[in-house]
Amino acid sequence: MTDTASHTFLEGNFAPVGTEVTAWDLPVRGALPPELDGTYVRNGPNPVAADPSNYHWFIGEGMLHGVRLSGGKAQWYRNRWVRSPKVAAMQGRERIPRQEGGFFPGQGNTNVVAHAGTLLALTEGSLPYRLDSEFETMCETNFGGVLPYGVNAHPKFDPVTGNMHVMSYHFLDALLGYHEIDTDGHLVRTELLATAKPVMAHDMAITSSKVVAFDLPVVFDLDMAAAGRAMPFRWDDEYVPRVGLMPRNGGAEDTVWLEVEPCYVFHPLNAYDDGDTVVVDVARHPSMFRTDLDEGEGPPVLVRWRLDPVAGTVTSELLDDRPQEFPRINERFTGMAHRFGYTAGVGVAQLGGGNDVTTSVIKHDLHTGVTQEHDMGRGRTAGEFVFVPSSEARNEDDGWLMGFVHDASTGQSELVVIDATDVTAEPVAVVELPVRVPAGFHGNWVDHSALED
Repeated sequence: MTDTASHTFLEGNFAPVGTEVTAWDLPVRGALPPELDGTYVRNGPNPVAADPSNYHWFIGEGMLHGVRLSGGKAQWYRNRWVRSPKVAAMQGRERIPRQEGGFFPGQGNTNVVAHAGTLLALTEGSLPYRLDSEFETMCETNFGGVLPYGVNAHPKFDPVTGNMHVMSYHFLDALLGYHEIDTDGHLVRTELLATAKPVMAHDMAITSSKVVAFDLPVVFDLDMAAAGRAMPFRWDDEYVPRVGLMPRNGGAEDTVWLEVEPCYVFHPLNAYDDGDTVVVDVARHPSMFRTDLDEGEGPPVLVRWRLDPVAGTVTSELLDDRPQEFPRINERFTGMAHRFGYTAGVGVAQLGGGNDVTTSVIKHDLHTGVTQEHDMGRGRTAGEFVFVPSSEARNEDDGWLMGFVHDASTGQSELVVIDATDVTAEPVAVVELPVRVPAGFHGNWVDHSALED
């Protein structure tokens, strides 16, 4: 598929796999909770014919990896490429139907969510791909609206209405787009927020009353794009970093912008209203793409911002100084006050694996300040773990954490399920996978009822 000999992000557990696989009746160590009836599915880059001289981890073709759980059994594992134009050509298949919108047909490599009865594979700058429950790509979608720059890869779902809220950004114009898609999959609202330059706005947040927009100093570089660089974004020391608060019952002109310290945020944990202020917990990078276009400069840490749009002030509190990323919550609390958060205790380079790597899953009790850590063990690499609530949950942390783990000693991967009420305990269950799952980005638990047959 590719020469992987001369790029870190094409080697080790970053290396792509070359075959689509389906395996049935997977071995399980421990006991899977019988109430789990759905699919854990995760997205990530699996490049086709990558050029090591001009490769970036963010640009490889998307591949979904998933495990179907039901009745206490692991029924199947399958991996499938998202059928982008490059993948279709590689497989000798027809290109999928296009819709108007986006800068280009994307790789569909960053996130995968369920909405309006189908899976959506997402990459910013392009339209989402719609996929069925077995990961077959069906078409692009613009949700029946106008999405000239597509959408980004991190929608937020209002737990009250079920509507999808998502941002987009322009590569040339200094604009952020905020979009709302209803539960039937129809685009019902767009607002355009002005920025000083075209910025990379990878994620966003919502509260019950606000949309939270990140206007931070990673900017599009036209010279890099003209030179053909695969990732034409860079840190701008002169750019003034801001966070915008737009009322959900207002418009772009009502947005209050507040300056924050120079940093970059790929992923917020959550946001919520606290009186007149807005609390936003984020994985804060000191900078990104300043000197290293593959990674950032310095590890991300967990920080709480308290934004006061009336006083025009921002206060910052360090919640945890360990290197960590991929923050998740019980998403029934999206936009609401949360007590618990979960992060991956891992640096980006560690995701490539190795016998000396140690990674963990960290549980944060943000009321007491107590943390618990599940150490995966030497040579075992964990990325993002998602929270799956129990159907009979009485507390916010009643449920499980699950995600893929790569074992350098065997070269294989597993789906690991942890009791979220006691993350220090041994895993509840470990599903043995027949193949290696390369390091990837984001995934979700998709309940069986969320997808149409």
